Amino acid sequence: MTTVATGSRSDALRELESEVGVLIRRVRRVIGERARAVHPDLLPSSYLMLGYVRDHGPVRASAVGQVLDIDKGAISRQVQHLIDLGLIDRSPDPEDGRATLLTASEDAVRRLEQVADDRRALLVERLGEWSPEEMRAFAASLHRYNEALSEPGDGC
Repeated sequence: MTTVATGSRSDALRELESEVGVLIRRVRRVIGERARAVHPDLLPSSYLMLGYVRDHGPVRASAVGQVLDIDKGAISRQVQHLIDLGLIDRSPDPEDGRATLLTASEDAVRRLEQVADDRRALLVERLGEWSPEEMRAFAASLHRYNEALSEPGDGC
């Protein structure tokens, strides 16, 4: 009996890993699509940074790097990329004149909202047969999965 239970658990874990793999590939593709929808030259990694700055700004670039686990050089390049595209504004930090704070530009906020609206409309269409209870149950399972795999202090 123990062998059957172990095999069943092992099979279930393989299925879970497979589906998570599909989810990761889909998320990567969607992030690239969303980045291009915000701006044709926006890199997917910069898209994630832009979303974080919009949600948590004004914020220092170093704080963004820490949360997203990106080194100082890469953060600096991505910030400059976002400034060049007109998606990030930089201002002096009133608490430390040597530092700067990042905020999403009004144009970026507008573009990000449009992309989110478009994505939600697609989800409504694709998940039309799912009941609110099914969506909540799926979200709860994802939350439980993420909680089980999170590490203390990882910011996720």
